[in-house]
Amino acid sequence: MTMSDPIADMLTRIRNAAKAKFNSVDIPGSKLKTELAKVLLEEGFIRNYKFLKDSKQGILRVYLKYGEGQKNTIVGLSRISKPSRRVYVKAKDLKPVLNGMGISIISTSKGVMTDKHARKGNMGGEIICNIW
Repeated sequence: MTMSDPIADMLTRIRNAAKAKFNSVDIPGSKLKTELAKVLLEEGFIRNYKFLKDSKQGILRVYLKYGEGQKNTIVGLSRISKPSRRVYVKAKDLKPVLNGMGISIISTSKGVMTDKHARKGNMGGEIICNIW
């Protein structure tokens, strides 16, 4: 069976692993998922990630990060643009998530980046997800 939305699957795996207090979660790999993990690492939502090669598509291992008292650093994840309904925005229409407490991950012509970097570079694109 093929998966219709692999990005939503990645976000769901991260959300479920964080609720279960796992140290890491394995996700079927792709270039876009690796770029998403890179943005999450740069923004401090995860500890690290590693791409493991196998005989198929590879595995992306994401190491989750917790604060004091095992509190999740990722409080919420929401998928915005879906395969059935793509959401595109211009740079001037990008709004901060929770007044700057969260981030939007945008796929632009210059690559995958946060909403802050997209506004700074005056680039619009497809909003992949919001994380807070």
